[in-house]
Amino acid sequence: MQHPEAVIEKAKQIEHLLNRVERGESIELVRAELGLDVKIEDLPKLQARYEAGGRCFEALIDGRYGHWQTVNTAVREWLYERKQQAEELRAPQLADEMEKMFGVRVAAGHINYLLRKRGQTHSVGRPRLRSQTDPPQAPQELSDQLVENVGLFFPGSSQAGDEDHGSRREPD
Repeated sequence: MQHPEAVIEKAKQIEHLLNRVERGESIELVRAELGLDVKIEDLPKLQARYEAGGRCFEALIDGRYGHWQTVNTAVREWLYERKQQAEELRAPQLADEMEKMFGVRVAAGHINYLLRKRGQTHSVGRPRLRSQTDPPQAPQELSDQLVENVGLFFPGSSQAGDEDHGSRREPD
């Protein structure tokens, strides 16, 4: 698979970082020198991927092309479970809870996207509001009202006037 040059270059820099740290150099100094934003906690995981991939930089290409992955598997499972527990919760409320729980700020739209993939969202739009005092009208009553008022919107030829404005065409 062809990867962008920037992605390949970053994988090579991470490989260089891993090799230098393996030789005993300080990770902070190497990170600063190479200009990489690699967390110390991620170093063992990167080292394991590098070793499993035959110690070549291609193993370090993650395929995300620089996009952050803030909603990992643990966060998604928590989200799905939380939504099952309380279906009335909406995305902004879930985003606030997620930020308090995991320290990750996620847009409400992305939360809705994740929930929609699992079929845990409500229908789009506002629910219809029904007045508690007015019972719904029966279909017959509604049709009677429409028939009574039909002449107001569609006047007959006698009500519109007798003159012909050329709107009707005589058959040839």
